[in-house]
Amino acid sequence: MRIVLAVLGLAAGLWGAWLALPLVTFSPSGTVSVLAWLGGGPVLHDALLAPVVGGVSFAVLRWAAPAWRRPLLCGLAITGVVGLLAVPALWRTYANPAATPGLHDRDYALGVAVTLAVVWLLVVLVGLVRQRHEKAGPRSAG
Repeated sequence: MRIVLAVLGLAAGLWGAWLALPLVTFSPSGTVSVLAWLGGGPVLHDALLAPVVGGVSFAVLRWAAPAWRRPLLCGLAITGVVGLLAVPALWRTYANPAATPGLHDRDYALGVAVTLAVVWLLVVLVGLVRQRHEKAGPRSAG
């Protein structure tokens, strides 16, 4: 089964490379822009996002009340993923908004802000419910 998955993964990677090949201009600036686009996500994740979310997560585990730990950690993880996914859209929208009309002609900053507001509202609600259940103590069966 692993061999089948490996072959399918390799085939999908090669197909993606084949589709990306026309986008690559073999000039120095084109190659640099493609490499920046392909490498930017992993570098941004490994150099900035993972250490920040990891450090804040350790602080949450140390100082947050037990009822709040899981909701806060979930909120941090979701915030990190939303932020990482939003970078390309925000970058393209604000770097050159007239370059690609259509898909990018919406307010991505507002969408990200609303998404994060909903996530953190849910974090607060779940934290409050967990705190209330924790204070109420275990229910007696019977």
